[in-house]
Amino acid sequence: MASTSRRGAPAKARSAIPQVSWRDPQPASIVLISGPEEICAERATAGIREYLKAEDPSLEVTDLRADDYAPGTLLAVTSPSLFGEPRLVRVSGVERCSDAFLAEAVGYLAQPQEGATVILRHTGASVRGKKLLDAIRAGEGGGIEIACPAIKRDSDRYDFAAGEFSAARKRIAPTALRALVSAFADDLTELGSACQQLIADVPGDIDDRIVERYYGGRVETSAFTVADFAIAGRYGDALLALRHALASGSDPVPLVAAVASKLRTMARVAGSREPSRALAARLGMKDWQVDRARRDLVGWSQVTLGMAIHATARADAEVKGASRDPVFALERMITVIATRAPFAS
Repeated sequence: MASTSRRGAPAKARSAIPQVSWRDPQPASIVLISGPEEICAERATAGIREYLKAEDPSLEVTDLRADDYAPGTLLAVTSPSLFGEPRLVRVSGVERCSDAFLAEAVGYLAQPQEGATVILRHTGASVRGKKLLDAIRAGEGGGIEIACPAIKRDSDRYDFAAGEFSAARKRIAPTALRALVSAFADDLTELGSACQQLIADVPGDIDDRIVERYYGGRVETSAFTVADFAIAGRYGDALLALRHALASGSDPVPLVAAVASKLRTMARVAGSREPSRALAARLGMKDWQVDRARRDLVGWSQVTLGMAIHATARADAEVKGASRDPVFALERMITVIATRAPFAS
């Protein structure tokens, strides 16, 4: 009897093949690149091509469309040539594959051609080709899978951008990274291009001023930028960022909410000596959130953290109607947090 999840839905079958990160792709006889995030799929495909090209510059590359497929093509382009050059076959549109391609691809798994790497791109947009995917994931053909799930949440975009700089061994200030992610919040491909441009152009570390110089026309000061400056004790920068945010049309309520969110995370992490991964799992957070909160806590004490939380709660009430001057309430909150000092009523 098939296993079921707690909600009664059929449990997803576990893959029997290695799962490989799109940031560190490697060739195999069959490479299934699954999921909707196209920029990650493109990076994985390019990485495999570069890997194979470095091994043998005579690599033959062929592109096929699974939805516009001429019978017999797959076997023809994977078969060894007279000189035995390695072959890379990139197949797109597997989620729309024709019956002819599906039949031949499933048959190919039984005896993949030596020296050939076949990349199958399936976006997951439909169940078409499921028989092929199930066979690959069951281990037929000796393949690997590179998953490219959708990147939609702010935290996932932040992780994506941070990974771009980490992979290039390039340091970027957290506030600069957040500003960059905010500037390209609606287009992951453009965000990836912006990261790569900064990596290529800037010889040293990347700070807020560099991001502003490159993308100042797109960067709107986010609530989290204000919060980052205030918590870091950069009083002047925090006030400037606050005024910029307000001038750009930001609402006071989410500005206070961003500060409160960061302070709550700091309070949850404060005092714990658990490893980041264990603490993150216990608190339902990500490792990087715990690490960031611990960096934010440097210079803070239990007293000053409590003072900041109290000031933020007061500002929250005031911007929601308890005060006639929400801007003053915001500035008072920022002053308390950035200077770690009480603010007289």
